[in-house]
Amino acid sequence: MPSLKYQAGDKVMGRWPGSSLYYEVKVLGYDAKSRLYTVIYKDGTELELKEQDIMSVTSFQQRTRSRSRSNSRSPGRRRSRSRSPARTTRRSSSRTTAAAAAAAVATDSTPSSRGDKKLKQAAEIKISPIVRLFRKTLSKVTRTFSSSPEMSVLDFDQSSLRVFLTLSFFLLFSFVPLISIDLPLFSDGQQQQEKKPAENNSNNKHEKKEENNMASKVNEADAKVEVDSEKNLGRYNLRRRKEDGDSKAAEAKPEEREERSSAAPPAAAAASSTPLDFGGNIGALVLMLFLPAWVLFLVLQVNQKDPSLTNLPTLPPLETFWDPQALGFVIIWIFFQALLYTLPVGKLSEGVLLRSGRRLTYRTNGFFAFVVSAAVVAAAVYQGADLTYIHSHFLQLTSASFLVSMLLSVYLYVRSRSTGLDERALGGNSGKVIYDFFKGRELNPRIKEFDLKFFCEMRPGLIGWCLINVAMALAEMKQQKLDAPSYSMILVNVFQLIYVVDGLWNEEAILTTMDLMDDGFGYMLAFGDLVWVPFTYTLQANYLVSHPNPLSLPVLTAIVVLKLVGFYIFRKSNSEKNAFRRNPADPRLSHLKTIPTATGKSLLVSGWWGVVRHPNYLGDLIMALAWSLPCGFSHLLPWYYIIYFLILLVHRDSRDMNACRRKYGSAWDKYCRTVRYRIIPGVY
Repeated sequence: MPSLKYQAGDKVMGRWPGSSLYYEVKVLGYDAKSRLYTVIYKDGTELELKEQDIMSVTSFQQRTRSRSRSNSRSPGRRRSRSRSPARTTRRSSSRTTAAAAAAAVATDSTPSSRGDKKLKQAAEIKISPIVRLFRKTLSKVTRTFSSSPEMSVLDFDQSSLRVFLTLSFFLLFSFVPLISIDLPLFSDGQQQQEKKPAENNSNNKHEKKEENNMASKVNEADAKVEVDSEKNLGRYNLRRRKEDGDSKAAEAKPEEREERSSAAPPAAAAASSTPLDFGGNIGALVLMLFLPAWVLFLVLQVNQKDPSLTNLPTLPPLETFWDPQALGFVIIWIFFQALLYTLPVGKLSEGVLLRSGRRLTYRTNGFFAFVVSAAVVAAAVYQGADLTYIHSHFLQLTSASFLVSMLLSVYLYVRSRSTGLDERALGGNSGKVIYDFFKGRELNPRIKEFDLKFFCEMRPGLIGWCLINVAMALAEMKQQKLDAPSYSMILVNVFQLIYVVDGLWNEEAILTTMDLMDDGFGYMLAFGDLVWVPFTYTLQANYLVSHPNPLSLPVLTAIVVLKLVGFYIFRKSNSEKNAFRRNPADPRLSHLKTIPTATGKSLLVSGWWGVVRHPNYLGDLIMALAWSLPCGFSHLLPWYYIIYFLILLVHRDSRDMNACRRKYGSAWDKYCRTVRYRIIPGVY
């Protein structure tokens, strides 16, 4: 087998597909069957390139210098071609015009944050030599005609006439890039690609050389004019990312500028190429209609004497869905939790690094909010408040929470229209209204320092879950005429209470989860946080109110052991993940094995993360099983949670697999070979 020209780890220049531009890439490997090199760009994009599309850095620099030398003519040659002053003027005007066109294109590719005013000023500065030369020639023509009124155009000096017509032609086409600067087209914050102006066919090859030559000589901006075939109608947007800095590019040498322009492809292109989840627009619309209908079905079904799936509930009158008092309770509860969130109590935690280069801070006082909420509820019960109202008005409270979540979703979508691209979630910025409304456009919507997504994820729904469970225990005692809740009800309450309190105690860990890091805040999370969690996760407790299930001591003990095993796996794996993501260099994590990736991050392949790829999902499923077992096997309805949760985690695992494969490339494939099973060891 012949030796490879480029080895894994080599830093080379790779041609971006469909263009003549080269970017600095790192070789990851070589496939002998397809004869393609796998390379990774600076933003983590992985592509497979042919050998002829790759050059060493040295060869690339030499080619750049040789082009500059070949395009610059010697003084003798310039004198031989400059047979008249008019001929000289024509050549210089052509070069100046080409340089100005290149400058306009370069100006068009600079970051939009510099403002249209600066773009116009830069364009005017670069085109001013043409304007001065055009005026000089026009003055010469005017003087000639004025000196001889009888003189016709045919009698006029032909070389001067050629100068005038040539300048007029090039001046016209030099203004085409300026028009594209003055009139940018935007769709959802993303600039549309513009078609290139037509070129003069009679002078096509000469113009290509002159544009490339003068763009490197005259332009001081970081730009390069790309001339492709007529099939390539669009122009690649080569805006460098903000963190690269704009000031350094202006001081770079010509050779360094061409190398530095080999930054990664733009983030906007990556955002538009992000695949749509849930089947795109149609899937999002179906889910928006199905999820509320499914919650309604569960709420009505669980209160039937026979909650089997063959005995479907009847739809109550519409007026039973609405209760102003229930809506008032929901709003008061949310505002009460918001007040506790804003109190200067608890730790200020930093989130992960965002694409904009910022780190947001969060007030992680969830456990404090839970303790205060429990004290207030206990005081209300002591004063005679009847918490069984929650059970008797469960349908009305669900409808009120759905109304609040819908209004919040509309507000989130409307405010996201005025946010910048770096503040939007990649997955929710597709340009499709229904999908973006469902998935969420803005990544971290805030009202000053009040983070709406973080608040809804951890406060009203999660703490409300425990409040509803307590109300169901009291309703069971009232309905079944018991002096104390049943063992089944106690297990469900205690198990889910441990889960919620653990989440609030370790509230900082949620900052490194997919919901906070990647998903935008829209209908999906708003409905999930305010409706789905408090009114479907309480299904087991709600079921036991009307359908008691006595437990023997051995069964009770087995369920408790199962819960503890699941909780240990869940907490231990999440703690490992959170600690590793925050500080991979922590000496306490030095015993953990990892797989390095080209992005600079590492993949954890030891501890619980060496057993399966998602050990936290495994712990979650074991705990979900322990929540359902106290309800017995008489009906399928109380087992809905573990069935739904299994589907949810499998889908989330699929989303995570696709995202990590795009991000880490061959390193992720190696990780999958090392850790074979996804969630359940030996099964899946």
